[in-house]
Amino acid sequence: MPSPNPSREREGSLPERIARAITLAGPIALSQFMGAANAHYYATRDPLGARGDFTTAPEVSQMFGELIGLALTDLWHRAGQPDAARYVEFGPGRGTLAADALRAMATVGLAPPVHFIETSPMLRAAQARAVPDAEWHVDLVGVPDDGPLLVVANEFFDALPIRQLVKTPMGWRERLVACQDTLFLPIVGDHGFDAVIPPPFRDAEPGAILETSPASVAVMRALAKRIVAQGGAAIVIDYGYVGPAIGDTLQAVRGHAFANPFEDPGEQDLTAHVDFGTLAEAAAAEEAIVHGPVGQGAFLEALGIGPRAAALARAQPERAQAVAVDRERLTGAESMGKLFKVMAITAPGWPVPEGFA
Repeated sequence: MPSPNPSREREGSLPERIARAITLAGPIALSQFMGAANAHYYATRDPLGARGDFTTAPEVSQMFGELIGLALTDLWHRAGQPDAARYVEFGPGRGTLAADALRAMATVGLAPPVHFIETSPMLRAAQARAVPDAEWHVDLVGVPDDGPLLVVANEFFDALPIRQLVKTPMGWRERLVACQDTLFLPIVGDHGFDAVIPPPFRDAEPGAILETSPASVAVMRALAKRIVAQGGAAIVIDYGYVGPAIGDTLQAVRGHAFANPFEDPGEQDLTAHVDFGTLAEAAAAEEAIVHGPVGQGAFLEALGIGPRAAALARAQPERAQAVAVDRERLTGAESMGKLFKVMAITAPGWPVPEGFA
C-alpha cells in the first residue's frame, strides 16, 4: 500500500528532522525545539483524559466551565449587555469547557457566536462534536471586530515556547538544544545575554535559570489590543507564578507522569509555568485593565462552586461523594487551587469581573 504522505515519509520522523536541522546549522534555541515538538504533538493526537497524557480542569467537572460561563455573562450584563458579543476560546481542548460555559450562559440569556483558536485537526474534530456551531481560526486575526470579546484561555499559555537563560561563570547564556544522532541534550550557548537580564538577577549564582516567553507576550498584547478596541474581557487560567523569577519549570508529561523533556520530541506534552507578572505587563502596555492573578481555588469559591456542588449533590445523591472530590481537586491548596492562578483583563470602562474584588 502506498504511503498516505510520501513526502513526509521521505523527510523522516520529527526527531530525525530536528536532528538533521541541528547537524546542518548547529544547536537550536530551546524555544524552537519546544515549538516544533508541541506543534507535532497536538496535531497528531487527543492528549486529554485517562487514555491521554493529562487532564485539565474542564474534564474534572462541569462546575468549572459553568462558573466561567456565568462569570462572563455576569460581566456582560453589568457592562450593559452590548450587542454582538462573541465567545472566544484559546486552545479549547475537546470543547468541554466551552460546552459547559455556553450551556450556563444560555440559562441567563446569553447565546453568543463561538470562535475557537485552534490549529490541531484532531482537536478541532472533537470540538466540533461538543460545539457544532463554532468557527475555527489559527489566531485572532480572523475573529470579527464588530463587538466585544468574551475570551477564555485555560491551560493555553503554558504550552507556548519558552527561552531559558542560564547563569554561567562567564555570565548569562542561552540554553540551546544539541544532538548526537537523535539523542537531544541541553547545552549553553556562547552569546552573552547579561544586558537583557533584570538587575535583581544579574548577580545570581551560576546555574540559575531565567525563563522568558516572547510568544506568550505577543499573544497577550494582540489579545489586549483587540479587547481595548472592541470591549470585552479575557479570563486566563494556568499554573504559574508572578514573575519574573529564577527557576527551571520546563517539564514533559506522558501517560500522566513526568518525563525527560528532551526525549521523544513530539510524543509528549512540553510545558512551562506561566509568568503572570510578565503577562500582566504585556496587557497593561496595550492599556487593558488587569485584575489578579488570584488562586484558582479562591476564584472558584468566589464564583459559587460551593452552592453549585451542593445543588449537583442534591440532584444526584449517588454522586455526592464524587462531586465533593471534584470540588476539592479544583480548589484544594494541595491540588489545583493554589498552583493554578486566574488573571482577567478588561477593556477600560468595563466592570471588575467577579472573583477579583
